[in-house]
Amino acid sequence: MKKLSLLFIGIFSMSFMYGQDITDALRYSQEEIQGTARFRALSGAFGALGGDMSAITLNPAGSAVFARSYASFTLSNVDSKNETQYFNGFNSSSKSKFDFNQGGSVFVFSNSNTNSPWKKFAMSIGYDKTANYNDLWVANGTNTNNNSIDLYFLGYADGLRLDEISALPGESISDAYSEIGSFYGFGHQQAFLGYESYILEPDADDDANTTYFSNLANGTFDQEYIYATRGYNGKIVFNAAVQYEDNLFLGLNLNSHLLRYDRTTLLFEDNNNLGSIINNIEFENTLSTVGTGFSFQLGGILKVTNDFRLGFTYDSPTWYTLEEETTQYLYTFSNADGSATINPQIVNFYPSYKLQTPGKIAGSLAYIFGDKGLISFDYSLKDYSNSKFKPTSDSFFSSQNNIINNNLTTASTYRFGAEYRVKQVSLRGGYRFEESPYKNGVTSGDLTGYSVGIGFNFGNIKFDVTYDEASRSLQNQLYNVGLTDAALVDNKNSNITFTLGFNI
Repeated sequence: MKKLSLLFIGIFSMSFMYGQDITDALRYSQEEIQGTARFRALSGAFGALGGDMSAITLNPAGSAVFARSYASFTLSNVDSKNETQYFNGFNSSSKSKFDFNQGGSVFVFSNSNTNSPWKKFAMSIGYDKTANYNDLWVANGTNTNNNSIDLYFLGYADGLRLDEISALPGESISDAYSEIGSFYGFGHQQAFLGYESYILEPDADDDANTTYFSNLANGTFDQEYIYATRGYNGKIVFNAAVQYEDNLFLGLNLNSHLLRYDRTTLLFEDNNNLGSIINNIEFENTLSTVGTGFSFQLGGILKVTNDFRLGFTYDSPTWYTLEEETTQYLYTFSNADGSATINPQIVNFYPSYKLQTPGKIAGSLAYIFGDKGLISFDYSLKDYSNSKFKPTSDSFFSSQNNIINNNLTTASTYRFGAEYRVKQVSLRGGYRFEESPYKNGVTSGDLTGYSVGIGFNFGNIKFDVTYDEASRSLQNQLYNVGLTDAALVDNKNSNITFTLGFNI
């Protein structure tokens, strides 16, 4: 059974925590188009339409558009495919999963007082998955930059005393790893792994030594890096909306967010460089993150005419409380001296921290062609540089917030959707474009996507099917310290979605 190690934040600074960074802030700030098949078929361009359970999570005024109470449930088959280039190596990988991603109902109450301008009141509750974290990519190639994983361990060890990163006489690897983590933190643990596996050596065999050198000689390194994740980000929406006169709809959402993210990375590195004492390395890291959050939304839909509608929505920031745990494993092999296995079998639990993701504003318009169909357009704006780790007074979080502010920017999203009805059948299509949240536009590129769908209306029951696809290019650093070479990943996510809806 794995032992447990707890970092005591009451005694030591938060800067000793596991390294939250810009990628974490961005991951939990971005939302995908999930939800009902009809919503996805129009690429989420529903801000001025309403009348759909997932449209309520976009614009809370949309629940008051329903003529009667309604419920829907959605299943999707999610497929993620990655084409990866790393130096001279090319790889392809994919991951698929069948998932429940939407469910909810709306209850509509008409005002019996025909003289009142308040025509209708609606309440709804629903669950929508906002992000799917199931992913897999593999990078392999020959690193010709003279960069090895030894730089990772040297980067953490530099400046640390030898007696703070080594086991006491007679102390087990597990106990030493646990104690070093509890007293000094994550960075010292990484240096400990490098020292105990013989990847690095002290310049002087003295407790006060603070400088180290590598047992790997310069040259080229054959590397394979496996990145596998799973999890979700979802929200439970509590909604209330009203209809004023015949042309104005107003609504409010209170959102409870649920988050789970699990990641495993595994590096295999080989070298036959002249003078290398260590020739093979295997380094595994796991991370599990769970959290909850809160946000709210305000929205309105205005019928300018019977056919033309405008929508506006304000999304507040989301305030998350997150908790993380990690495990590590390291194996080294020397052609001359044999192997070393550093497997502490320790689960590191870290103190909870807070993350504030940016708010968003959106404007929408739609034109309804009677009972023949519609076209719609949504535009939204989100400033990703407003993401913040908290408390901001902590020196480590403050430095990460500066990195976020210097690298992320305001990004626009454009969504187009159309629907054409032929008796009981609806034909649908959509397109979306999301700008990169990075100032350089390269670390995470622009996203483009399209969707097609069909719906069947059987009176009180509706059944919808949609296929949607989205792609973007990414530059993923293997590690934040030392081995910072990036794998180029072309990601494509495709989904087949089924929704069953019915009047209550």
